[in-house]
Amino acid sequence: MTKETIIEVLKTIPDPELGVSIYDLGLIYDIKIKNKKVTVVMTLTTMGCPLFSEISDPIKNKIGNLKGISKVEVELTFDPPWEPAKMSKSAKLELGFV
Repeated sequence: MTKETIIEVLKTIPDPELGVSIYDLGLIYDIKIKNKKVTVVMTLTTMGCPLFSEISDPIKNKIGNLKGISKVEVELTFDPPWEPAKMSKSAKLELGFV
């Protein structure tokens, strides 16, 4: 299992409010792979965002369905806080930031 494979999966998971992939929004800070366990470290666009489970559940399900993965954890952090500059160019275009 590679980080690139995990990234491709994360690119298929849209933010429930914005419809843009959580990866392209810049919400994913780190991906750790150890043995058969994957840990995704992520943030949300705002600290009070109530949608964490609507984002973390698809992460756990989709990555957990990959061959060779036995456990998926999603860690939430707000350090550093998310900002629009973290978005990919395509996300910025899609959301009208450019």
